[in-house]
Amino acid sequence: MSCKDKLAVVTGGMGGIGTAICLRLAREGAKVVATCHPSEVDQVDSWVEKQKDQGAEVDVIAGDVSTSEGGSALMSEIVEKYGSVDILVNCAGITRDSTMKKMTSEQWDAVIDTNLSSAFYVTSPVWNGMIERGFGRVINISSVNGQRGQFGQANYSAAKAGMHGFTMALAYEGAAKGVTINTISPGYIETAMTAAMRDDVRDAIISGIPMRRMGQPEEIAHAVAFLADDSSTYITGANLPVNGGLFIH
Repeated sequence: MSCKDKLAVVTGGMGGIGTAICLRLAREGAKVVATCHPSEVDQVDSWVEKQKDQGAEVDVIAGDVSTSEGGSALMSEIVEKYGSVDILVNCAGITRDSTMKKMTSEQWDAVIDTNLSSAFYVTSPVWNGMIERGFGRVINISSVNGQRGQFGQANYSAAKAGMHGFTMALAYEGAAKGVTINTISPGYIETAMTAAMRDDVRDAIISGIPMRRMGQPEEIAHAVAFLADDSSTYITGANLPVNGGLFIH
């Protein structure tokens, strides 16, 4: 696989899955720019150094992708500094879990804005350029819970399901123009968040996965690299499940 000489932007690129995606795309020859929330700027230098230790040069630009103004300003800064975006991976995401009985409008809005609306806010500024150049790869990182739902995650499940609706609609618009847009729906992945779970909770989750293990961030990154590849020209509007058999549809 190759993304040689392409500019790739990964929103939420400093997270567990985002980091693996940045590393993989850099190793495939792309120039990679990760985005982070302004609250994370104190972590940028150490994160960049860790990627260098892994043999990858990754730049970071801070911005709030959960607002129209923030997403537009962020992408404008990236285009001005680095040039046209060829590959866009929408990986930014948060959780604010709660049952419907207790969920507040603030919890709902925060997740919808960050996990779903952000995909529009950062894709919109670069979409026309991809269409005009006749090449583009947009890859949306959704979730198995956007396919099957999950107790206490009405906001998260709605946002992640909406991401694939966004994918399918845009796939029609880009299909004849050389621009593909696809979704990846990970299952439970080994990250700092899942590592912090209680052992009994973790064991219960794993027991329900046919492969009897959680996935690795690198396995999601592999799927991203496949869809971003120059040769992946005939795949668009797809939702690629990477969940160890947890949900088969």
